[in-house]
Amino acid sequence: MKLTDEEVKRIALLARLGISEDEVAKFRGQLSDILENFEILQEVDTSEVQPTSQVTGLRNVVKDDDVIPSLTQGEIMANAPQEEDGFFRIRAVL
Repeated sequence: MKLTDEEVKRIALLARLGISEDEVAKFRGQLSDILENFEILQEVDTSEVQPTSQVTGLRNVVKDDDVIPSLTQGEIMANAPQEEDGFFRIRAVL
């Protein structure tokens, strides 16, 4: 699929790229080559291929959640530099 100069300029506009006329010609060739490669890939029969989310077989390893005792609010607030009504008091962030 060969792109026109206007199509390349439209793509550049959508990508918020300012490109010169020399770059339009350069990118027209490069983008056209990429699209031709995708056209070749469209010809591959994938009807027998199962959808996969992980091709290497790796799985996430997570540890079990264990319920353990936590600190009380009083113990936590003992470390607060400033405290007000059971909450940390901080300077306003605007």
